[in-house]
Amino acid sequence: MTPTFRRYLSWCLLSLLAFSCSHDELVAPGSGTATGGNGAATRDPNLAFGNPSGATADASNYTNYLLVKAQYTMSYHRDRGTPNWVSWHLSRAWLGSASRQDDFLADNSLPANWYHVTAGSYVGSGFDRGHQCPSADRTGSVADNSATFLMSNMVPQAPRNNQQTWAGLENYCRTLVDAGNELYLICGSYGKGGTGSAGPLSTLDNGHVTVPNRLWKVIVVLPNGTDDVRRVTSDTRIIAVNTPNDNGLLSTWKSYRTTVDAIERATGYDLLSALPTAVQAVVEARVDDGPTS
Repeated sequence: MTPTFRRYLSWCLLSLLAFSCSHDELVAPGSGTATGGNGAATRDPNLAFGNPSGATADASNYTNYLLVKAQYTMSYHRDRGTPNWVSWHLSRAWLGSASRQDDFLADNSLPANWYHVTAGSYVGSGFDRGHQCPSADRTGSVADNSATFLMSNMVPQAPRNNQQTWAGLENYCRTLVDAGNELYLICGSYGKGGTGSAGPLSTLDNGHVTVPNRLWKVIVVLPNGTDDVRRVTSDTRIIAVNTPNDNGLLSTWKSYRTTVDAIERATGYDLLSALPTAVQAVVEARVDDGPTS
């Protein structure tokens, strides 16, 4: 073996080693990918499991208006002043070091001639401005976090529901992500009339915002990976929760676990419609009995 060839072979081996090592490095939070316990986490489509209500981006469809953002996708109801449902993906790739912005703003991406709910619409009502896609699920950048504070992403939520029951569920979801999972979440509300810290109300802001009677959430839990919809089987963990919008509810979300089927019957939505019918039949009929912390 000539010295020149020997040097060339050494260079090739070093280059190969450097390339291999580069794939083991953790990608910085908020950059779009990050490594997790079961593989690489990525930012995936927020509506991967289907459009539950067949929402469309047509202003004439004002009770079921499709609003697509980079951070989440929703169906918005103009006359209720709240989303019908919000769908988003959560993995380590969405999480970073951006602080909570607290910049509650009207959503000017809604049609200009619609009533725009503002930060002041809930003032003095006894109800929190309850995030649907949580602030802490979108910390990859300031822009991502600010998007969660648009008023289109809020519903009037009883403080105990928002700050204890719902917060506990949101925190648990992020522990699942920290353990190397990615989640697909769909949440929403229905009915009219709730009880906040100042008593019962049906509407806020001179009737422009409807106070929902129930708040629900469905969570699909998968280990980090690709081809997510096809990886769901009859054994995949699906968490479904349906809570009263009442300040006297229990503080533990596990008390309100239910089935996806029950939420579908209450709302008329077709949740997880991207899954094969046979898989839906099993996972949507099961009440989750997994850990809660």
